[in-house]
Amino acid sequence: MTIAVTAATGHVGSRAVQVLIQAGVRPTVLIRDPAKLPAEVRDRVDVLPGDLRDAAYVTEATKGADALLWVVPESFTADDPVAEMTAIAANGAAAIAANGIGRTVLISSVGAERRHGAGMIDGLARAEELLGGAGPVCTLRCGYYFTNLLGSLEELRAGTLTTTRPADAPMPWVDPRDVGEVAAARLLSEQWSSSFVQAVHGPADLSWLEVAEIVGAALGRKLSVQVITDDELRGALHGAGLTPGVVEGIVGMTAGLRDDFVPEQSRSFVSTTPTTLAAWAAQHLRLP
Repeated sequence: MTIAVTAATGHVGSRAVQVLIQAGVRPTVLIRDPAKLPAEVRDRVDVLPGDLRDAAYVTEATKGADALLWVVPESFTADDPVAEMTAIAANGAAAIAANGIGRTVLISSVGAERRHGAGMIDGLARAEELLGGAGPVCTLRCGYYFTNLLGSLEELRAGTLTTTRPADAPMPWVDPRDVGEVAAARLLSEQWSSSFVQAVHGPADLSWLEVAEIVGAALGRKLSVQVITDDELRGALHGAGLTPGVVEGIVGMTAGLRDDFVPEQSRSFVSTTPTTLAAWAAQHLRLP
């Protein structure tokens, strides 16, 4: 069985690669910089360096693949990140169709079912549409990654967590390594041949107030939640030097999923994964 993997050094892709290797598969890795692969992985995979923005490269690198893990990378430098994500997804769709890839696992997000109005998540919605028209696709719509907290270490050090969501509104939170395990399981299975959507919701829906309590306990300090407006977030992101397109893409991811939004896939045994935020935070969150 030949399985191709994109984003093999990311939180999801790296875990999927490890599980595939443990299952006896030698994955084909599409990666821009092979030096980023850990030494213990490099000799256990076939590395094909290149850029997912290059359609010819993607098609050539996935020739002969029985299955494909497709992760659409977010761009935090593009003038129009959704357009760039869409173009990359189109390259993936073209490769799936040209090479007759029988099973593709697409990493998507809760909110992509809205199709429009959710910032960068709209790029994943376009990927769902494009890849779904090219061949059989298992779309994993994932909750909010625990690892997003790693970008808030300065805030955590100051004793706060900032959000534009209502502090008491629950949403799915998930460890991306668990997403990688679900993705690997679907790649290894030959029991499906048509497209479907599967949610990966983590162990529980959590509000930001609950997250602050859990993370605070792991860090041994009290955390408070600061709810800011979309315009306040825009100002902070512009101040950080991000392009207007990226700013709107980030703001829209939360703004588009507020109010009465309910994920299309409800929580179930299949969508629930084991790693808790408390266990993850105890292992991964360190404040220097």
